[in-house]
Amino acid sequence: MVAATEPGKTTLAEKIDKLFQIVLRPDREPYSHEEVAKACREATGESFSTTYLWQLRTGRRDNPTKRHLEALAQFFGVSPAYFFDDEQSAKIAEELALLGALRDAGVRDVALRAVTLSPDGLDTISDMIDAIARRESGRGGTKREA
Repeated sequence: MVAATEPGKTTLAEKIDKLFQIVLRPDREPYSHEEVAKACREATGESFSTTYLWQLRTGRRDNPTKRHLEALAQFFGVSPAYFFDDEQSAKIAEELALLGALRDAGVRDVALRAVTLSPDGLDTISDMIDAIARRESGRGGTKREA
């Protein structure tokens, strides 16, 4: 992946790559370049090859047309502002990550059950989650499958 040129700035390639990492197919697998390129071709009626998308994602090309960015935004379900405004981009990426986590039935179940807890109860659960995360990261724990 291409590094951002200024601190706090995110490249177009990084933004596109983040969408591929966060917005997953219903089976929780990432979309392929071909799936996305095909959908973008259909949305714009213009040329949009798998190679071109790969080039955008890896930073080898960085000047897509407005229609191409709009098609990518439409496919991934984000505002076109995601590509132009770093503050909006970060906010949208956080929201997408949260939505992705809530797709996991176990995470969703815990979140729904926690809604009825008092603030003290939520603090206790948060402390327990932190402790378990530290323990699992120390032994190379893996995420649970959905």
